[in-house]
Amino acid sequence: MEDDLEFSGLLRLIDERSGAFRDAVAAAPGLDARVPGCPEWTLFDLAEHLGGGDRFWAGVVGAGPADVPPAEAVVARAALAAPRETEALTAWLAESTELLLGALREAGPERGCWTWWGRSQSPRTAGGVARHRVQESAVHTYDAQLAQDAPRPLPEEVALDGVDEFLSTCCANTGAWPHEPTAFDFHAAEGRSWRLTVDGDGARAARLPADGAGGVAGTAGVSVRGTAGELVLFLYDRIPADSVRIDGDARLLDLLRAWEPEE
Repeated sequence: MEDDLEFSGLLRLIDERSGAFRDAVAAAPGLDARVPGCPEWTLFDLAEHLGGGDRFWAGVVGAGPADVPPAEAVVARAALAAPRETEALTAWLAESTELLLGALREAGPERGCWTWWGRSQSPRTAGGVARHRVQESAVHTYDAQLAQDAPRPLPEEVALDGVDEFLSTCCANTGAWPHEPTAFDFHAAEGRSWRLTVDGDGARAARLPADGAGGVAGTAGVSVRGTAGELVLFLYDRIPADSVRIDGDARLLDLLRAWEPEE
């Protein structure tokens, strides 16, 4: 799509959001603060998860095309042990991000690699990984800020791409929808809209014309409206339903969240 971020922009945003995450960790009075978005985790657990993810995906991208994740990356993640002192931890996080960025730069956007989103609309490439890591870094930065009661809105360019990326990667698939066919519309206050259509052929995401579904066949069973940042945080279960405007049958959103398509 014409508004999609270029590969260089994705790398810039990974670096930027990772830096914001480190700032939140460095500013925390302690690493044992609970993380509301990940209730079983402390801030240290969240940092180890994000940094470990950067290192894991660096290994995945570096290994190239594969049907399974590279064994070395899997073993390394299982043995991961981040430093527990704040200054050392933030340095380790910075190193983790550089490992990921270095692997992505070397691979380029079109190089294939293993991904967990095999049957989605997102490519199984380094570019697809970069796009998803932007969102991982952004949402977890919000988590780290919220752990200190100081959440900040997601940057607009991150959030606008984030709605599309979530629908294309986390929702779109070829498994049959086990309920009546329907559609989910998402409208961002910034003027961009998307539709997720679900039926016996699976789920498919598409951009809608600006300001609604004009010219698109059919009516959505439910629509969600908010800023792009609110939509992303709602999709990732970071904010409650009353933080956005929901029109139509809200129960469909529960069905979508509970859906686990058969492989």
